[in-house]
Amino acid sequence: MWLYFIPLYIVGALVLLLAMFALLARVRGGKYARPVMQGIAKIPGVRGLMMKASRAALAKQNPDAASALEKLERAGVAKDPQRAQAALSRLSASERRAYLEAAGQEGALPEPQNRQQRRAMQKLQKQRRGR
Repeated sequence: MWLYFIPLYIVGALVLLLAMFALLARVRGGKYARPVMQGIAKIPGVRGLMMKASRAALAKQNPDAASALEKLERAGVAKDPQRAQAALSRLSASERRAYLEAAGQEGALPEPQNRQQRRAMQKLQKQRRGR
């Protein structure tokens, strides 16, 4: 008789985990949920699904930023800051603006390597503030 309740126990445990994760996501802007998500991302296949869902959400929310991010990922900017600067110069004005706004919110602007890149980054930020 008690074997019939096993699916209910499983569903209840999943609901409890989901509720706890939702609570963690609400506390301090998700500070405590981030390590949990990083742990979950280590499970094979889950990281790809999370990235796909994130890109789809970004494409719905801000299509210019999504296309800019796609172009920058194709250029391989994560490994080389000089490639990042070159790829940023190849983006359209609206894509560049959307990417810089999103990166500024994330705090993920590529770190300039030399004086020329630092001045170019300051110029872009000044233009962004002026608009």
